[in-house]
Amino acid sequence: MTTGEPSPFDHRMAVFDSDDGFVTAALPFLREGLGASGEPPPVVIAAPRNLDLLRDALSSDAKDVTCIPHTEWYTGSAANAIARAAAYLTAHAGPGGGLHLVMEPVWSGRAGRSARETTEWIRYEAFANLLFAPMSTTALCAYDTRTAGPAVVAAARRTHPETEVYEDPLRLAAELDAVPLPLPPADALSLAEPRATTVRGWAVGRGLPAADAELFAAAVTETAAALAPLGGDLLLWGEAPACVAELRSVRRLDDPLAGFVPPAAGPDPGPGLWYARQVCAYVDIRDDAGGATVRLQYA
Repeated sequence: MTTGEPSPFDHRMAVFDSDDGFVTAALPFLREGLGASGEPPPVVIAAPRNLDLLRDALSSDAKDVTCIPHTEWYTGSAANAIARAAAYLTAHAGPGGGLHLVMEPVWSGRAGRSARETTEWIRYEAFANLLFAPMSTTALCAYDTRTAGPAVVAAARRTHPETEVYEDPLRLAAELDAVPLPLPPADALSLAEPRATTVRGWAVGRGLPAADAELFAAAVTETAAALAPLGGDLLLWGEAPACVAELRSVRRLDDPLAGFVPPAAGPDPGPGLWYARQVCAYVDIRDDAGGATVRLQYA
């Protein structure tokens, strides 16, 4: 999946520990974008305070930079962020995806709220090198050590090609996936058929609002269709909002990017794992000699 060929995608990283440090990193990058031929105005997705600092530093050039509060951009899972970035580049970037883009995840919020969540955001940073490889986008990922912390920054360095510790994204993903999934609880509900009505009713009984239960049930059935033929019962457990479903396939997926790439147009194939990743907070996939296990957690 990696070819060794140079990628048009320029994935940079800035680490800072002060307001001045953020401006020092972002300002020359934005001026580079303002001077880039054939590109639309650069974009900054950052903390509101940092946006204000940049506007002051840019002075009259501020009108030519698009500023988006990061709390309005990073509103879902890491997979949601990938999909949103792809859609934005398709709609707003120049030819070939040309755009200078500053991105500062909300490390004091969802992205850094737990080790499990942080793992998904590190995976997002790693896979960006593959998913956006064909695009001439220049991205600067901003890491504030006052919120991200040293462990997050150290992991993020492994996802940016300019660092000395950069890891191949597939190797890094394999390392993340080498951690075994916890065993399902002994009292998990076992269903021979992944029927949407049954999953929806179970989820409502576990406290999910009806609309959320509908989404969760659709994610389960779409995943079941993508994994067919199944190699065992559907397992359900947990309480709202952390309702969990586990499915087993008789075949391996052998694709670390499964569900991160939107399905082809048309009814076949269906949205499958793409839909599940957009709806659920976590989608864990583990291949083994006998097939694949996929675990969905709604929130």
